[in-house]
Amino acid sequence: MNESRRPILAGNWKMHHTHLDAIQVVQKLSYQLPVEVYDEVDVVVCPTFTALRSVQTTLDADRIPILLGAQDVHWEEEGAFTGEVSPVMLQKLNVSYVIVGHSERRELFGETDEAVNKKVKAVLAHAMTPIMCVGETLDEREAGGTEAKVSRQVREGLAGLKAEDVAGLVIAYEPIWAIGTGKTATSADANETIGQIRTVVRDEFGKATGDAVRIQYGGSVKPGNIAELMGEEEIDGALVGGASLNPDDFARIVRYRA
Repeated sequence: MNESRRPILAGNWKMHHTHLDAIQVVQKLSYQLPVEVYDEVDVVVCPTFTALRSVQTTLDADRIPILLGAQDVHWEEEGAFTGEVSPVMLQKLNVSYVIVGHSERRELFGETDEAVNKKVKAVLAHAMTPIMCVGETLDEREAGGTEAKVSRQVREGLAGLKAEDVAGLVIAYEPIWAIGTGKTATSADANETIGQIRTVVRDEFGKATGDAVRIQYGGSVKPGNIAELMGEEEIDGALVGGASLNPDDFARIVRYRA
């Protein structure tokens, strides 16, 4: 990775761990991370909505420097949106990062680029940082459509934002075919696509913004491949799924430099 950009390693727990499980996981994770690791990387955990408060109080009470993330958000502050959670609610829980536009939200729940854009703006408006996900399917990749698909998602997801806002957010490149399948894009392939994403940001918002924005890779990230991925120039971190559920594995990922 580029040393001018601070690495960010985020665990997306998806629909796993009750609030009681979550407390144990975050405590076990903290025991395995030396304090100096927080000087080098941002460490984020993204529990389910039902576990956010429990994890927040645990982090605060034990003074653990792990940052709290949420897995999704609605763009409205309040209203008749049964089952949704607003950015105000997350902000009051000291949430720092919010995953927006994850492929599972797009593929399973029909989330559009327009909706992703609204969510990105809402997260920023409430002083939190979006982790905006983009990525292609296997069919799109095999048809040579990766660059077009990902570029469109980046442009439409960031439409109407100011350059300074884009510079401070996080983009996660997650090839859909590599999520939960055990397949991983080679580090070179991931680096190439993330480089294309950075080029789109430079074209839309200027070189300084493109140079500053942090771009993660996500897709079957494990302790065994994190060092190689992080060795690539364009990759600034990882959005980790299954491996983040196990505190031992996620700690090894966070300590990839050790």
